[in-house]
Amino acid sequence: MTTPDTIAAIATPSGSGGVGVIRLSGKGLGTLAQALAGKAPNPRVATLATFRDGAGQVIDQGLVLFFPAPHSYTGEDVIELQGHGGSAVMQSLLACCLELGARLARPGEFTERAFLNGKLDLAEAEAVADLIDAASEQAARSAARSLSGEFSRRVHALVERLVELRMHVEACIDFPEEEIDPADRAAQASKLQQIRALWDDLAREAKQGAVLRDGLTVALIGRPNVGKSSLLNRLAGEDVAIVTPIAGTTRDQVRATIHLDGVPIHLIDTAGLRETDDTVERIGIERTWAAVERAGAALVISEAGEAVGPAEASIAARLPEGMPMLWVYNKVDLFGASKKAGEGALQVSALTGEGIDALRAWLLETAGWQPTGEGVFMARERHLLALGLAREHLDAAHALAAQQHPAYDLFAEELRLAQRALSSITGEFTADDLLGEIFGKFCIGK
Repeated sequence: MTTPDTIAAIATPSGSGGVGVIRLSGKGLGTLAQALAGKAPNPRVATLATFRDGAGQVIDQGLVLFFPAPHSYTGEDVIELQGHGGSAVMQSLLACCLELGARLARPGEFTERAFLNGKLDLAEAEAVADLIDAASEQAARSAARSLSGEFSRRVHALVERLVELRMHVEACIDFPEEEIDPADRAAQASKLQQIRALWDDLAREAKQGAVLRDGLTVALIGRPNVGKSSLLNRLAGEDVAIVTPIAGTTRDQVRATIHLDGVPIHLIDTAGLRETDDTVERIGIERTWAAVERAGAALVISEAGEAVGPAEASIAARLPEGMPMLWVYNKVDLFGASKKAGEGALQVSALTGEGIDALRAWLLETAGWQPTGEGVFMARERHLLALGLAREHLDAAHALAAQQHPAYDLFAEELRLAQRALSSITGEFTADDLLGEIFGKFCIGK
């Protein structure tokens, strides 16, 4: 890809800082680099320069870095201007770049150009955003593994096995007059089984990477004053929700995100569920059920000393079908152990912390997290969908191969579709609208 226009953006966060960075990318930027620095900077050498506006007034003094194509992040000529990180300085310097012919970059446009110019594949490009957004050390390490190409290498290895098998199968189609040797059929079945085993390993690690990236959203629901807000505060480790003895204190959602083994758990404290004539509280209850619909799991909380009555039963019955649910009997410090607690239930005390470790373990298990050491790479929902589609085609191919007289043209087509699904992960087969959706979520300047 060659792009005629030059893009520019402030690559550091807004506000004041010790250093601010402006990045430019385009074709033939040597002259522009000289105009910005006042002299021709040597490639890949930090050059001290005085930055001036069009009228010759000094804007700032800083460093210029020039990376000629193709040895740059985007594969094009890239200039980085490093100055003092004040908002006024950065805006003035950016305006100077625009006067020299650059235009403002769109969100993610630098990384998009890196992808289109073959510097990164699509999975690696997505890992750039995941690394920036990583909220835990584990997530950052996993995103770094994807950015280094670990995920892509695993996908390419699987695709190579598929290509090898396709060559074998399509040879059978090209020579239909030849009787297929039973040994060839056995070899094809064996190769397909090896591919499916590789898929199992890849999918398992990808699911763990997706959990590490997206986590689990959990709604805390129950009648008023059973300790939902206190439990949220205990799990969060800080007072994020107001707690009082007055029933109905929580009238709107209170959210907090905690990290367990690096997995983000998004907790939503909701309004207590009860019949009420209070208009504000009723709106809060409606929002509670809306939050439950969007959640991935629910903690149904009641007091350890009370029997589960029709109110609790109706709450549980209204949960979306198949949603993981845990009965949480709170306030065991006041009422003692509950005889009602059994499978699918925990006894806890938000005040003393009793049972909280078991609750954290349930949250991790429900999120799907299985610690696997350092081998996890970051994955997204679209990667899991592509892997799932590939598996459907592999299973269809397996069913065809098991027939006494396989239809080799259908067998080969299922293998081709499986390869296409896998290749969409790294961007070999990707629609333009998908690229716009992916890169549009990046920050400006990256």
